[in-house]
Amino acid sequence: MELIYQDKEIVVCVKPPRVLSTDEPGGMPELVRQALGCEDIRTVHRLDRVVSGLMVLARTADSASELSRQIRENGFQKEYLAVVHNHPEAEKGEFRDLLLRNKQERKTYIVTEAAKGVQEAILTYQTLAKTPELTKVRIQLQTGRTHQIRAQFSGRGLPLVGDRKYSLLEDDCEIALWSYRLAFSHPETGAPMEFMLEPPERYPWTCF
Repeated sequence: MELIYQDKEIVVCVKPPRVLSTDEPGGMPELVRQALGCEDIRTVHRLDRVVSGLMVLARTADSASELSRQIRENGFQKEYLAVVHNHPEAEKGEFRDLLLRNKQERKTYIVTEAAKGVQEAILTYQTLAKTPELTKVRIQLQTGRTHQIRAQFSGRGLPLVGDRKYSLLEDDCEIALWSYRLAFSHPETGAPMEFMLEPPERYPWTCF
């Protein structure tokens, strides 16, 4: 377990791919407890199981409550890096969609009309680099819907490299979606906290 920062209220670490964010056997809270030798570790935000990168966990109930409040009130910033197939129409922009989660299929779909279970999803993106076939983008979430990034990009013909659920292409790598930046207020002191970490030096990140 790679630990980036820790104090008595929070711990910032790197979530490996294919590890659950939630408090289940083998999940992030259990792994962090083992790494720190402490009992009280709580998930306050999630990354998809296949996604890796920066994640913050709370070490007290009060800190978990405060960080959850910041997330609800948009005081918690999350930015991702991704590599997608093809090229977006614009170098930067906003994706705004209605998403519907199919629990049986465990997939999220873009829909055109409001209905029960449909939620608005908003993100902004900026192109960072291109190859003839791939694009590296930075993404800032305005909402936090399940599989939001994967569904919104694939719905525009821009599936993420390595995404075995939303792409029909066969990429021999983990999904190229990385939790790159977290910014929030410290749950006890209120001090601004910011963490950034580049993705590992492996395909497809090394294409740029």
